[in-house]
Amino acid sequence: MSIFKTSLFAAGIIGLSLAAAGCSSSNATGSHQNAKTLTVVFLPGDSAKEAGPARTALANEIHKATGKKVEVKTTTDYNVAIQAISSGKAQIALMGPDSYIQAHKQNAAVEPILTYSGKSGTLKDAQYHSYIMVPKDKANQYKVNGKFSLEKIKGQKMSFVSNTSTSGFAIPAGAIQTNFNLKNKDDLQQSGKFFSKVLFGGSHQGSAVNLLKGDADVAAFDDMDLVSYGKFTNDSTKAGADFKINANAPAPFNSVRGKESIALAAYPVQNEPIAVNSKMLSKSDTKKIISTLTSSRIAKDKKFFAPSNAKVHSLLPKDGDTQFIAISDKWYAPTHKVLGE
Repeated sequence: MSIFKTSLFAAGIIGLSLAAAGCSSSNATGSHQNAKTLTVVFLPGDSAKEAGPARTALANEIHKATGKKVEVKTTTDYNVAIQAISSGKAQIALMGPDSYIQAHKQNAAVEPILTYSGKSGTLKDAQYHSYIMVPKDKANQYKVNGKFSLEKIKGQKMSFVSNTSTSGFAIPAGAIQTNFNLKNKDDLQQSGKFFSKVLFGGSHQGSAVNLLKGDADVAAFDDMDLVSYGKFTNDSTKAGADFKINANAPAPFNSVRGKESIALAAYPVQNEPIAVNSKMLSKSDTKKIISTLTSSRIAKDKKFFAPSNAKVHSLLPKDGDTQFIAISDKWYAPTHKVLGE
Protein backbone atom coordinates (compact mmCIF):
# COMPACT_ATOMS: atom_id res chain seq x y z
CA MET A 1 0.00 0.00 0.00
CA SER A 2 1.26 3.50 -0.82
CA ILE A 3 2.39 5.68 2.07
CA PHE A 4 0.64 8.61 0.37
CA LYS A 5 -3.02 9.41 0.13
CA THR A 6 -4.34 12.36 -1.83
CA SER A 7 -7.81 13.75 -1.30
CA LEU A 8 -9.83 16.93 -1.61
CA PHE A 9 -10.84 18.72 1.57
CA ALA A 10 -14.58 19.34 1.91
CA ALA A 11 -15.99 22.22 3.92
CA GLY A 12 -17.97 19.85 6.11
CA ILE A 13 -14.86 17.94 7.10
CA ILE A 14 -13.17 21.18 8.05
CA GLY A 15 -16.18 22.20 10.12
CA LEU A 16 -15.94 18.96 12.07
CA SER A 17 -12.21 19.43 12.56
CA LEU A 18 -12.73 22.93 13.92
CA ALA A 19 -15.27 21.62 16.41
CA ALA A 20 -12.89 18.88 17.42
CA ALA A 21 -10.05 21.37 17.80
CA GLY A 22 -12.19 23.50 20.08
CA CYS A 23 -12.72 20.52 22.38
CA SER A 24 -9.17 19.19 22.30
CA SER A 25 -6.96 19.00 25.37
CA SER A 26 -3.21 19.33 25.80
CA ASN A 27 -3.07 15.55 26.06
CA ALA A 28 -4.77 15.29 22.66
CA THR A 29 -2.21 17.69 21.21
CA GLY A 30 0.65 15.69 22.65
CA SER A 31 -0.76 12.44 21.37
CA HIS A 32 -1.11 13.85 17.88
CA GLN A 33 2.53 14.90 17.86
CA ASN A 34 3.26 11.21 18.27
CA ALA A 35 0.79 10.16 15.56
CA LYS A 36 2.10 8.02 12.71
CA THR A 37 0.41 10.08 9.97
CA LEU A 38 1.06 13.67 8.89
CA THR A 39 -1.18 15.75 6.62
CA VAL A 40 0.05 18.38 4.16
CA VAL A 41 -2.49 20.83 2.71
CA PHE A 42 -2.08 22.88 -0.49
CA LEU A 43 -3.77 26.04 -1.73
CA PRO A 44 -5.88 25.88 -4.93
CA GLY A 45 -3.05 27.12 -7.16
CA ASP A 46 -0.84 24.25 -5.98
CA SER A 47 -3.69 21.72 -6.18
CA ALA A 48 -3.77 21.57 -9.98
CA LYS A 49 -3.46 18.15 -11.59
CA GLU A 50 -0.12 18.93 -13.23
CA ALA A 51 1.37 19.80 -9.81
CA GLY A 52 0.71 16.24 -8.60
CA PRO A 53 4.31 14.99 -8.97
CA ALA A 54 5.61 18.03 -7.06
CA ARG A 55 3.13 17.45 -4.23
CA THR A 56 4.15 13.80 -4.10
CA ALA A 57 7.83 14.77 -4.02
CA LEU A 58 7.27 16.99 -0.98
CA ALA A 59 5.25 14.27 0.75
CA ASN A 60 7.97 11.74 -0.01
CA GLU A 61 10.69 13.90 1.54
CA ILE A 62 8.60 14.55 4.65
CA HIS A 63 8.02 10.80 4.95
CA LYS A 64 11.73 10.03 4.62
CA ALA A 65 12.61 12.73 7.17
CA THR A 66 10.09 11.71 9.81
CA GLY A 67 9.36 8.07 9.04
CA LYS A 68 5.64 8.84 9.11
CA LYS A 69 2.90 8.24 6.57
CA VAL A 70 1.96 11.42 4.72
CA GLU A 71 -1.47 12.41 3.42
CA VAL A 72 -1.72 15.07 0.74
CA LYS A 73 -4.81 17.29 0.84
CA THR A 74 -5.68 19.48 -2.15
CA THR A 75 -8.25 22.29 -2.02
CA THR A 76 -10.39 24.45 -4.26
CA ASP A 77 -10.86 27.21 -1.67
CA TYR A 78 -8.25 29.26 0.18
CA ASN A 79 -10.31 29.37 3.38
CA VAL A 80 -10.44 25.59 3.54
CA ALA A 81 -6.65 25.38 3.53
CA ILE A 82 -6.37 28.17 6.12
CA GLN A 83 -8.84 26.44 8.43
CA ALA A 84 -7.15 23.10 7.92
CA ILE A 85 -3.76 24.24 9.22
CA SER A 86 -5.15 26.53 11.94
CA SER A 87 -7.45 23.81 13.30
CA GLY A 88 -4.76 21.14 13.18
CA LYS A 89 -6.60 18.97 10.66
CA ALA A 90 -3.43 19.48 8.63
CA GLN A 91 -0.07 19.83 10.33
CA ILE A 92 1.91 21.22 7.37
CA ALA A 93 0.90 23.65 4.62
CA LEU A 94 2.38 25.33 1.57
CA MET A 95 0.74 28.76 1.73
CA GLY A 96 0.82 32.26 0.33
CA PRO A 97 1.98 34.99 2.76
CA ASP A 98 -1.54 36.36 3.34
CA SER A 99 -3.03 32.88 3.81
CA TYR A 100 -0.28 32.14 6.34
CA ILE A 101 -0.94 35.38 8.22
CA GLN A 102 -4.68 34.68 8.29
CA ALA A 103 -4.02 31.19 9.68
CA HIS A 104 -1.54 32.60 12.23
CA LYS A 105 -4.17 35.12 13.29
CA GLN A 106 -6.65 32.29 13.89
CA ASN A 107 -4.06 30.21 15.78
CA ALA A 108 -0.66 31.56 16.88
CA ALA A 109 0.63 27.97 16.79
CA VAL A 110 0.72 28.22 12.99
CA GLU A 111 4.29 29.24 12.22
CA PRO A 112 6.43 29.47 9.06
CA ILE A 113 9.47 27.22 9.04
CA LEU A 114 10.78 27.67 5.49
CA THR A 115 10.56 29.90 2.48
CA TYR A 116 12.52 29.80 -0.77
CA SER A 117 15.30 32.19 -1.67
CA GLY A 118 15.68 34.47 -4.62
CA LYS A 119 18.21 34.12 -7.43
CA SER A 120 21.01 35.05 -5.02
CA GLY A 121 20.34 32.03 -2.82
CA THR A 122 19.53 34.38 0.07
CA LEU A 123 16.49 36.14 1.51
CA LYS A 124 17.54 39.49 0.06
CA ASP A 125 15.64 38.82 -3.17
CA ALA A 126 13.15 36.26 -1.88
CA GLN A 127 10.15 37.75 -3.62
CA TYR A 128 7.79 37.31 -6.54
CA HIS A 129 5.38 39.74 -8.18
CA SER A 130 1.70 40.54 -8.09
CA TYR A 131 0.15 42.15 -11.16
CA ILE A 132 -2.89 44.11 -12.23
CA MET A 133 -3.27 42.95 -15.84
CA VAL A 134 -5.35 43.78 -18.91
CA PRO A 135 -5.54 42.08 -22.35
CA LYS A 136 -2.69 43.17 -24.61
CA ASP A 137 -5.00 44.29 -27.42
CA LYS A 138 -6.73 46.73 -25.04
CA ALA A 139 -3.73 47.83 -22.98
CA ASN A 140 -3.31 51.22 -24.69
CA GLN A 141 -6.78 52.19 -23.47
CA TYR A 142 -5.39 52.25 -19.94
CA LYS A 143 -2.56 54.69 -20.62
CA VAL A 144 -2.51 58.19 -19.16
CA ASN A 145 0.01 60.63 -20.60
CA GLY A 146 1.64 57.73 -22.43
CA LYS A 147 2.13 55.56 -19.33
CA PHE A 148 0.17 52.57 -18.02
CA SER A 149 -2.08 53.67 -15.17
CA LEU A 150 -4.79 52.38 -12.83
CA GLU A 151 -6.87 55.51 -13.39
CA LYS A 152 -9.21 53.90 -15.94
CA ILE A 153 -10.00 50.60 -14.18
CA LYS A 154 -12.91 52.00 -12.16
CA GLY A 155 -16.23 50.69 -13.46
CA GLN A 156 -14.62 47.77 -15.28
CA LYS A 157 -15.15 44.04 -14.75
CA MET A 158 -12.48 42.88 -12.29
CA SER A 159 -11.16 39.43 -11.44
CA PHE A 160 -9.30 38.71 -8.20
CA VAL A 161 -8.07 35.32 -7.01
CA SER A 162 -9.56 35.07 -3.52
CA ASN A 163 -10.03 37.62 -0.76
CA THR A 164 -7.46 35.65 1.26
CA SER A 165 -4.82 35.65 -1.48
CA THR A 166 -1.81 37.92 -0.88
CA SER A 167 -0.81 38.54 -4.48
CA GLY A 168 -4.27 37.86 -5.91
CA PHE A 169 -6.15 40.33 -3.71
CA ALA A 170 -4.48 41.89 -0.65
CA ILE A 171 -1.59 43.58 -2.46
CA PRO A 172 -3.38 44.73 -5.65
CA ALA A 173 -6.51 45.76 -3.75
CA GLY A 174 -4.36 47.74 -1.33
CA ALA A 175 -2.71 49.48 -4.27
CA ILE A 176 -6.11 50.33 -5.78
CA GLN A 177 -7.33 51.57 -2.40
CA THR A 178 -4.31 53.87 -2.12
CA ASN A 179 -4.50 55.06 -5.74
CA PHE A 180 -8.15 56.07 -5.44
CA ASN A 181 -7.98 57.14 -1.76
CA LEU A 182 -10.70 54.67 -0.72
CA LYS A 183 -11.64 54.26 2.94
CA ASN A 184 -11.31 50.48 2.80
CA LYS A 185 -11.15 47.54 0.40
CA ASP A 186 -14.68 46.26 1.06
CA ASP A 187 -16.25 47.92 -1.98
CA LEU A 188 -13.61 46.32 -4.21
CA GLN A 189 -15.09 42.89 -3.47
CA GLN A 190 -18.65 43.73 -4.46
CA SER A 191 -20.13 44.06 -7.94
CA GLY A 192 -21.76 47.41 -8.63
CA LYS A 193 -19.59 49.31 -6.19
CA PHE A 194 -16.14 50.39 -7.43
CA PHE A 195 -16.17 47.79 -10.22
CA SER A 196 -19.19 47.01 -12.38
CA LYS A 197 -18.61 43.30 -11.74
CA VAL A 198 -16.24 41.42 -9.44
CA LEU A 199 -15.16 37.85 -10.09
CA PHE A 200 -13.01 35.54 -7.97
CA GLY A 201 -11.07 32.99 -9.99
CA GLY A 202 -10.41 30.75 -6.98
CA SER A 203 -6.77 30.40 -8.08
CA HIS A 204 -4.22 32.53 -9.93
CA GLN A 205 -4.79 30.34 -12.97
CA GLY A 206 -8.53 30.91 -12.70
CA SER A 207 -8.17 34.69 -12.45
CA ALA A 208 -5.88 34.78 -15.49
CA VAL A 209 -8.33 32.67 -17.50
CA ASN A 210 -11.17 35.05 -16.54
CA LEU A 211 -9.17 37.85 -18.13
CA LEU A 212 -7.96 36.03 -21.24
CA LYS A 213 -11.40 34.56 -22.04
CA GLY A 214 -12.97 38.01 -21.81
CA ASP A 215 -15.05 37.44 -18.67
CA ALA A 216 -13.07 40.21 -16.96
CA ASP A 217 -11.54 43.45 -18.25
CA VAL A 218 -8.88 43.59 -15.55
CA ALA A 219 -7.38 40.83 -13.40
CA ALA A 220 -4.99 40.32 -10.51
CA PHE A 221 -2.65 37.34 -10.38
CA ASP A 222 1.01 36.57 -9.72
CA ASP A 223 3.94 35.28 -11.72
CA MET A 224 5.04 32.24 -9.71
CA ASP A 225 1.74 30.42 -10.27
CA LEU A 226 1.66 31.24 -13.98
CA VAL A 227 5.23 30.76 -15.24
CA SER A 228 4.61 27.05 -15.86
CA TYR A 229 1.92 28.01 -18.38
CA GLY A 230 3.61 30.90 -20.18
CA LYS A 231 6.45 33.39 -20.16
CA PHE A 232 7.22 37.09 -19.91
CA THR A 233 8.53 38.52 -23.14
CA ASN A 234 10.09 41.59 -21.46
CA ASP A 235 10.91 42.97 -17.99
CA SER A 236 8.52 41.25 -15.57
CA THR A 237 9.20 43.58 -12.63
CA LYS A 238 7.35 46.71 -13.76
CA ALA A 239 4.32 48.14 -15.54
CA GLY A 240 4.24 47.04 -19.16
CA ALA A 241 5.29 43.47 -18.38
CA ASP A 242 3.96 41.26 -21.20
CA PHE A 243 2.87 37.72 -20.25
CA LYS A 244 2.15 35.25 -23.07
CA ILE A 245 0.49 31.84 -22.64
CA ASN A 246 2.44 28.92 -24.12
CA ALA A 247 1.25 27.34 -27.36
CA ASN A 248 0.98 23.95 -25.61
CA ALA A 249 -0.35 25.16 -22.24
CA PRO A 250 -2.56 22.57 -20.48
CA ALA A 251 -5.98 23.20 -18.97
CA PRO A 252 -7.29 25.61 -17.90
CA PHE A 253 -5.23 27.57 -20.46
CA ASN A 254 -5.81 25.27 -23.44
CA SER A 255 -8.57 27.57 -24.70
CA VAL A 256 -6.46 30.75 -24.46
CA ARG A 257 -3.11 29.54 -25.82
CA GLY A 258 -0.97 32.30 -27.31
CA LYS A 259 -2.97 35.09 -25.70
CA GLU A 260 -1.13 37.91 -23.96
CA SER A 261 -1.76 40.29 -21.09
CA ILE A 262 -0.03 43.52 -20.08
CA ALA A 263 0.64 44.69 -16.52
CA LEU A 264 -0.72 48.09 -15.58
CA ALA A 265 1.27 47.70 -12.37
CA ALA A 266 3.61 45.19 -10.71
CA TYR A 267 4.21 44.81 -6.97
CA PRO A 268 6.87 42.78 -5.09
CA VAL A 269 5.56 40.15 -2.64
CA GLN A 270 7.51 38.15 -0.06
CA ASN A 271 7.92 34.51 -1.05
CA GLU A 272 5.48 31.97 0.33
CA PRO A 273 6.21 29.79 3.35
CA ILE A 274 5.91 26.20 4.31
CA ALA A 275 4.07 26.54 7.61
CA VAL A 276 3.34 24.10 10.41
CA ASN A 277 0.92 23.88 13.30
CA SER A 278 3.50 23.67 16.08
CA LYS A 279 0.99 22.21 18.55
CA MET A 280 0.32 19.32 16.19
CA LEU A 281 3.82 18.70 14.83
CA SER A 282 6.66 17.84 17.22
CA LYS A 283 9.80 19.96 17.40
CA SER A 284 11.79 16.86 16.48
CA ASP A 285 9.81 16.26 13.28
CA THR A 286 9.97 19.98 12.44
CA LYS A 287 13.77 20.00 12.73
CA LYS A 288 14.04 16.88 10.57
CA ILE A 289 11.86 18.42 7.85
CA ILE A 290 13.86 21.67 7.88
CA SER A 291 17.14 19.76 7.70
CA THR A 292 15.96 17.68 4.76
CA LEU A 293 14.39 20.46 2.70
CA THR A 294 17.29 22.90 3.14
CA SER A 295 19.78 20.36 1.77
CA SER A 296 21.68 20.97 -1.48
CA ARG A 297 20.08 17.79 -2.85
CA ILE A 298 16.62 19.34 -2.68
CA ALA A 299 17.86 22.60 -4.20
CA LYS A 300 19.00 20.62 -7.25
CA ASP A 301 15.84 18.49 -7.50
CA LYS A 302 13.70 19.70 -10.43
CA LYS A 303 10.53 18.37 -8.80
CA PHE A 304 11.07 21.10 -6.20
CA PHE A 305 12.77 23.84 -8.18
CA ALA A 306 12.78 24.11 -11.97
CA PRO A 307 13.09 27.01 -14.46
CA SER A 308 9.88 28.28 -16.04
CA ASN A 309 10.82 26.70 -19.39
CA ALA A 310 11.38 23.23 -17.92
CA LYS A 311 9.11 20.38 -19.01
CA VAL A 312 8.52 19.34 -15.39
CA HIS A 313 5.99 21.24 -13.25
CA SER A 314 8.04 21.97 -10.13
CA LEU A 315 6.80 22.83 -6.65
CA LEU A 316 8.41 26.28 -6.89
CA PRO A 317 10.19 28.31 -9.60
CA LYS A 318 13.97 28.03 -10.01
CA ASP A 319 16.12 31.05 -10.78
CA GLY A 320 19.84 31.00 -10.16
CA ASP A 321 20.62 29.64 -6.69
CA THR A 322 17.04 29.24 -5.46
CA GLN A 323 16.84 27.04 -2.36
CA PHE A 324 14.81 26.59 0.83
CA ILE A 325 15.86 28.76 3.79
CA ALA A 326 14.69 28.42 7.40
CA ILE A 327 12.69 31.40 8.71
CA SER A 328 10.38 32.47 11.53
CA ASP A 329 7.35 34.76 11.68
CA LYS A 330 9.67 37.76 12.19
CA TRP A 331 10.72 37.57 8.55
CA TYR A 332 7.14 38.35 7.50
CA ALA A 333 7.02 41.61 9.47
CA PRO A 334 6.79 43.66 6.21
CA THR A 335 3.77 41.65 5.03
CA HIS A 336 2.16 41.88 8.48
CA LYS A 337 2.53 45.65 8.16
CA VAL A 338 1.14 45.83 4.62
CA LEU A 339 -1.88 43.72 5.58
CA GLY A 340 -2.41 45.49 8.89
CA GLU A 341 -2.23 42.22 10.84
